Amino acid sequence: MLFKLPLFLRLPLAALSVLINTLAHTTPLFFFAFLKWLVPLKGFRLFCDALLIGLAESWIARNSDLIALFTPTRIEIEGLEGLDRQGHYLVLANHQSWVDIPVLQHALNRRIPFLRFFLKSQLIWVPVLGLAWWALDFPFMKRYTKSELARNPALAGKDMEATRKACEKFRGLPVSIMNFVEGTRFTAEKHRRQSSPFAHLLKPKAGGVAFVIGAMGDSLQGIVDVAIAYPQGRPTMMDLMAGRLRQVRMSVRPRAIPAEFLAGDYENDRAFRARFQQWMNAVWQDKDAELGRLLAGSNEENKQR
Repeated sequence: MLFKLPLFLRLPLAALSVLINTLAHTTPLFFFAFLKWLVPLKGFRLFCDALLIGLAESWIARNSDLIALFTPTRIEIEGLEGLDRQGHYLVLANHQSWVDIPVLQHALNRRIPFLRFFLKSQLIWVPVLGLAWWALDFPFMKRYTKSELARNPALAGKDMEATRKACEKFRGLPVSIMNFVEGTRFTAEKHRRQSSPFAHLLKPKAGGVAFVIGAMGDSLQGIVDVAIAYPQGRPTMMDLMAGRLRQVRMSVRPRAIPAEFLAGDYENDRAFRARFQQWMNAVWQDKDAELGRLLAGSNEENKQR
């Protein structure tokens, strides 16, 4: 396998392969996205949407092939049974590294509808990828600083309104909406600063989850609850490409959304908000225990070798 090549050969070969794969998929993707924008016919746009999703899923599949070809990384996944490619899911995962994204895509590609992430609005300017995310209907969120809100209070709530509009757009389509509930990548310093009650997680930010559930309502089939564990510690993308990431352990569990949370006013109803936060904390407690199990299982395997 190519991951046995010397690093000075393997890294440029891997980078070139990723670039070729990206250009091979984004070139037709941009073409069909332009046609979709140009021709305002619903049937034609649905046809273009299917082509765009097919291209995106092929792009992800080839990236997964390249990870297998150029790295020794083993991605072990539990619990993929019972998922539906035509379903409507909210995917909740812990967040430790940018490696989380290719790992999640590898695990869930073509098993559930195409994953869409909420992205910061600035990311639309990322060369090639920004336009690809736009073409694939990724929701872009504008986050305002405290000083911006102080100067213009009317901006308050704009990000949640954008969330609602994006979710309403997906109500009639098979969709998987990805949410990193911690809101940021886990670090020991952030964990300490928060005084997080969880061993492996930051505190969950329940508001975004509540708004997605509220906007999608009963069209959501349920939650796909993902725990991602890195037994060697939190990796960087360079760790992945350089072959230093040997093992990733994941568990994927379907989870029902309690009926009481399919409708409610998280922002203005204090009692509803308290119940929803209590439920999210329980979900997070389960995920924390699951991460502990995944890490302990990996340590036990290493001892037996």
